[in-house]
Amino acid sequence: MTTDPLGSALLVTARNAIGERFGLPRQVADALPELAEPAATFVTLTQQGQLRGCIGSLEAYRPLATDVAENAVAAAFRDHRFAPLGQDEFPRTRVEVSLLTPAEPFPVLSEADALARLRPGIDGLIFSYGRRRATFLPQVWESLPEPRQFLAQLKLKAGLPGDFWHNQVVLARYGVRKWKET
Repeated sequence: MTTDPLGSALLVTARNAIGERFGLPRQVADALPELAEPAATFVTLTQQGQLRGCIGSLEAYRPLATDVAENAVAAAFRDHRFAPLGQDEFPRTRVEVSLLTPAEPFPVLSEADALARLRPGIDGLIFSYGRRRATFLPQVWESLPEPRQFLAQLKLKAGLPGDFWHNQVVLARYGVRKWKET
């Protein structure tokens, strides 16, 4: 766990929300004032370093503690890429909570402009085109370190070809503070 009181409280909140579904006793989490403030978060679950679920909010519309708890449950039981988390898996599942900064418009002149200005390891990116939308947290740079590859995979996630580009593409970027169970 982390020594940061907010990070510790968020990790405990996420684990409690999932554990509650299995009838497990709750751990005590610090009652911090920040937990009542609106915030956007993502909760990522991993097993042996492999993704097991990831769900989040891009905009702050509910209290931080509620957002983390709801996203934790969604990551465990409603991420369409995975079967619902089994109780036998829960002890070996690691929780990571990412607290997002507000997304800022990232206007670009072209794909080349976007690729030149992206900040690997720093930028979370939201890609929108019409009704298609996808995001990658800054942590995704760890597995996709090249901007071209990062953006191509994000377009695929949005259901578009990796080489797609149109002048109506809208980008926004954000940062995160993150905490992860060890």
